[in-house]
Amino acid sequence: MTTPITRRPQICVLGSAEPGSSAFERAGEVGALLASLGMTLVSGCGSPATRVAAERAIGAGGLVLSIVPPDHMPPADWPATVVVPCGMGDARNLLMALSGDACIVIGGRAGTISEVCLAWLHRRPLLPLVGHGGWSDGLPSNPPDERNNSEILPWTTTAELEEQLRKLGLVQTRTEEARTGP
Repeated sequence: MTTPITRRPQICVLGSAEPGSSAFERAGEVGALLASLGMTLVSGCGSPATRVAAERAIGAGGLVLSIVPPDHMPPADWPATVVVPCGMGDARNLLMALSGDACIVIGGRAGTISEVCLAWLHRRPLLPLVGHGGWSDGLPSNPPDERNNSEILPWTTTAELEEQLRKLGLVQTRTEEARTGP
């Protein structure tokens, strides 16, 4: 009997935070956490925060899918396992929003807001980092609109983030892994 192959959960990491900030440190921890949970990190890897998340995921043996705005491949040292150059500029934000089973939001600027609104419209759960500054701090009390399209599950530590991912049913238990493979 063949063991069924199960698609790994894909978690999109959105946002921006500068090196030295607590949000930047959390971003790196997120990358390592997702790798340890056997999840694929989806990111543009363009901001310092999303780049460190990707670097830490790869360093921990994880998979990283990077969807980049231009139509050409990034440099060889780009922190990704798989790269998709979409050639769509900012329209790439829709691909980012749709590529995750859930979207982690760290800090953020205008591009992040665009991705979050698209994720919201397409009913992707949002996991904003709170208590570390940036735009994601206000997301739980100020959702994109009144429709309650998706869950907003805030977190401040990676332990809380892991619990939120478990609530969403995205973390396999060790029994499930043994049955379906990593």
